[in-house]
Amino acid sequence: MPEPPPPRLDEIDARLLDLLQHDAGRTLHDLGERVGLSPSAVQRRIARYRRDGLIARQVAVLDPHRFGPIVLATVLVTLNRESFEHHGAFAERMLSNPQVQQCYRVAGPWDYVVVLAARSMRECGRLGDRLFKADDNIKRYETLVAFDTIKTGLAVPLPAPRPSRPRDGRP
Repeated sequence: MPEPPPPRLDEIDARLLDLLQHDAGRTLHDLGERVGLSPSAVQRRIARYRRDGLIARQVAVLDPHRFGPIVLATVLVTLNRESFEHHGAFAERMLSNPQVQQCYRVAGPWDYVVVLAARSMRECGRLGDRLFKADDNIKRYETLVAFDTIKTGLAVPLPAPRPSRPRDGRP
């Protein structure tokens, strides 16, 4: 199934979506002031973004270090056997574990990049054993423990906005 074409955004859409993906907790009034719209016009646009699937969901991003020590690790994974079923089983296991923060199927010598969050090194090791060592279809995996978080984020680069037309109706 082909991917839908990128949405056609005007300048206000691009600015509003950028503001929302960096802080969706802003008030409609604040957003409207920043993009030059009334709060009700902002609300209508946000409703359209949700309806059109541009906004997939809204979540609260917690600071993991405020809850005590945390170990973040990136795991590079290669499968033994590759088929739709094997990839599907691996993906299901990653999706079902809340300690798997992110998982990407990648090109190159590795099949997957997985980001894990654990409360300790011991817990991280046990999690790796459960998720990777216990799976006979994992050919190889390598764990890279993060010493420090430099940057995190999920902001998406937006397509360039279409040029605005003059208000007098001329092209």
